[in-house]
Amino acid sequence: MGKLSASILAADLARLGEEVKLVEPYAEVIHVDIMDGHFVPPIALGAVVVRSLRPVTERLLHGHLMVDAPEAYFDELRDAGLDRVSFHLEAVPDPGPAIRKAREAGLGVGLTLNLETPLEAAAPFLEDIDDLMLMSIRPGWSFQQLNPEVYPRLEAARGEIDRRNPAVDLEIDGGVKVDNAARAIDAGATVLVAASGVFAQPDPATAARALAEIAATEPARPTGKVR
Repeated sequence: MGKLSASILAADLARLGEEVKLVEPYAEVIHVDIMDGHFVPPIALGAVVVRSLRPVTERLLHGHLMVDAPEAYFDELRDAGLDRVSFHLEAVPDPGPAIRKAREAGLGVGLTLNLETPLEAAAPFLEDIDDLMLMSIRPGWSFQQLNPEVYPRLEAARGEIDRRNPAVDLEIDGGVKVDNAARAIDAGATVLVAASGVFAQPDPATAARALAEIAATEPARPTGKVR
């Protein structure tokens, strides 16, 4: 059964607690984008936002680090109340030490891959992580359109995860909306990360419920069809 991860990048930060409470019944994960202005141009969110969210929700707080040297952030984010951290494979020369450091800090850990990064780069680490996040946009900005090149990548990643470590969550991040979410699930995703697809909609709770229902639907992969 898949699940929704609501990304607060598109939320109204002046009403963040209220916004999270609106979608919490449908989103099993609250996704926090953390950007340093170097790995990606924007600077966004961080430990102070995590700390403000922790008393508001018991949902899993998942930090998506779009930063150089992600290991430097682990302890501070853990202390702020983060549960899991995903960092970009492109940001480190070798993911192994960073994965171990995240575990030592008491965090769940995942790897994130940009669209141009071969999936083979993550395969050796699938036994060591909790999630593999595939970007379907250029990282750093919300309100982008999902790139359909992600679908065959999801299919390939699904096969590799099923062979190596079926417990790994397969996440799609970027441009996820009600009209493309089913295809992502059919291609193998188990977690839909949605920012503007939730918080920029006229009724975020209704949008979150619709995406959660799609995520929980049995995928069409056994028949080889996509919806």
